[in-house]
Amino acid sequence: MAEMKILPAGDRALVADFGNVISEDVNRKVNALKKTLLAEKVAGVREMIPTYRSLLVEYNPAVISMQELSRRIEATAIKWDGATAETEKKRVLEIPCCYGGKYGEDLAGLAELTGLSEQEIIDIHAGTEYRVYMLGFLPGFVYLGGMDERIAAPRLSSPRVSIPAGSVGIGGGQTGVYPMASPGGWRLIGRTPVQFYDPAAENPVLCEAGDYIRFVPVPPGEYERLKKEGAPWASL
Repeated sequence: MAEMKILPAGDRALVADFGNVISEDVNRKVNALKKTLLAEKVAGVREMIPTYRSLLVEYNPAVISMQELSRRIEATAIKWDGATAETEKKRVLEIPCCYGGKYGEDLAGLAELTGLSEQEIIDIHAGTEYRVYMLGFLPGFVYLGGMDERIAAPRLSSPRVSIPAGSVGIGGGQTGVYPMASPGGWRLIGRTPVQFYDPAAENPVLCEAGDYIRFVPVPPGEYERLKKEGAPWASL
């Protein structure tokens, strides 16, 4: 069985921890555990929250004990041990993004910082399929892995008070999308018209952990048209 530790998190949750490392293999195991536990409909489990390398399992102690839940998690983990990219169904979302200018005001500064041209940064950023490792910070905020180290940059020394919804940013070695207007310190390189969080929708959050995102550069006119029409996305 894959290396896994089950740790208590208060008196109503357990954490299945796979080690202090960020990798697709580890994240794949986290999501496989979540999906298998969901399929088994374990009585007493209230919610499961995946992270880069662990799964938080909240439960009702009046229905299932910590010891029994721990046993069920261990037994479930044995079933899917060895999950690989071939066994995981891959969903790729194409996300239009308008880079630079008023849509990505930190792109020029990032070019100076990295020594790359703005177009080189755009090509590198849009040339990768990013794995959604986890969601957090805000509803629908995606933490994306797999970004090229050439465009990595530290967060801003002074965070902005308000960042527009749909802003695409870089923070350290990660990239992500702000699903709503909020404060933030990531460097903004573009903006998408796609709503990553819509509380009125049947499925309020666009992505799930384990999905992949590919950014597709669009000019300002196309961005404005898509935003006005309610930008669709493509699932490949």
